[in-house]
Amino acid sequence: MRTRVKICGITRAEDAVAAHGAGADALGFVFYDPSPRNVQAELARDIIRALPPFVTVVGLFVDPDPGQVERVISIAPVDLLQFHGDETPQLCRRFGLPYMKAIRVRPGVDLLEYAGRYNDSRGLLLDAFVSGTHGGTGTRFDWTLIPKNLPQPIVLSGGLDPENVAEAIRQVRPAAVDVSSGVEAAKGIKDPRRILSFISGVRNADA
Repeated sequence: MRTRVKICGITRAEDAVAAHGAGADALGFVFYDPSPRNVQAELARDIIRALPPFVTVVGLFVDPDPGQVERVISIAPVDLLQFHGDETPQLCRRFGLPYMKAIRVRPGVDLLEYAGRYNDSRGLLLDAFVSGTHGGTGTRFDWTLIPKNLPQPIVLSGGLDPENVAEAIRQVRPAAVDVSSGVEAAKGIKDPRRILSFISGVRNADA
């Protein structure tokens, strides 16, 4: 089965087009003010309009007010919601769109318990735990902490880059991989060569 690729933290149309051209399956837009990759809904809408069909657009939120999510999805046509904070299952499922729940992995975190709580999620996005942050840190976690019997598809994130993504896929066998800082020239600015190299690493691991 082909490993899907999501390029997250898109802030520019040229980066979105480059990621799609390189073979990315999904693009992520961060709607979280403290993030250096935060975008306004209007900018995200304009970038999405520059994309061809059949690209999954993901909107990332961290402990949002429901009104914020409702406003964003009324402006920017996202296909999937991604929640990176301590959102309840009830909040995640209230917007009429499919969602993924991100979990920051560290020893003692019960991923099977999370899988049960968010049993209608399209997938569990597993990221590194870094105190005070909610992703995009470039930090890798211990992949051996992932149970073999998680019922939802795994989206592997956290410290992935062109140099280690093939190893990650061979070890974890996730349904998808998610990268942001690992393919950047600067925060929020993607490097087309690193995107190509990252996706090449994914395809080599699949082969």
